[in-house]
Formats: sequence, structure tokens, C-alpha cells
Amino acid sequence: QEQLLESGGGLVHAGGSLTLSCAVRGRTVSRSGVGWFRQAPGKEREFVSGISYSGDSTDYVDSVKGRFTIWRDNAKGTVYLQMNSLKPEDTAVYYCAARLTYIRSVSDPLDYGHWGQGTQVTVSS
Repeated sequence: QEQLLESGGGLVHAGGSLTLSCAVRGRTVSRSGVGWFRQAPGKEREFVSGISYSGDSTDYVDSVKGRFTIWRDNAKGTVYLQMNSLKPEDTAVYYCAARLTYIRSVSDPLDYGHWGQGTQVTVSS
């Protein structure tokens, strides 16, 4: 069964840090690129960061560059998102998903599937 499962969310003060984990299980998704997305109340789902299967290629939305770092440990089947200098505007439910097609841009959620259930990140001011 193809499955991605997020963990590591929580409540932090502005300026704090969190590390999210995405456990990737399944023959197809374990060899796929993975993206992190987030969705705040009343807003559309937004691409945050992505990483290729090899880990050699990474992408970030401009608003998190220099603050967030994505990496993966394929031996453990896990993709991580280290989030530093968190801001209240980072508050959202964070999802990971496997990149199943390469038709659109890396930031387009339509290229992704097997979405996790999400983990809440709340940053207080």
C-alpha cells in the first residue's frame, strides 16, 4: 500500500523551530520525489518545498527560503522539513505528498498524489 504519513507538528512561539517528518511507505512512492504543502484556514493549498528521490534537487517557495530546509533519508524512508525562524504566517496544516507525474511545475499539487493526513503547525506571536 502506498502511503505517506506526516508527524512533528505543534505549537511554537514566533522565532522557534520545528522539524516535520514524512514517512514514505510503498514501492512507488518510496522512489518518488516528495513535496511539502500547507493550507491555512480560508486559503488555497500552497507549495512549500520539494525534493527529488535522490535528494540532489530541492525547491522552496520564496517565503521560506533561508528558513526551511528539506532533506530525506531513503534508508529510513523519511523526508524531513526543518523549519526555523517560524512566523505566525507559517501557521497552517502541513501535508506531504508523492510526486507522481512531471507534467506541471514542481509547485503544482496536481502532479502529486498519496497525500498524508496533515499535521498542524501553529506559530504564536
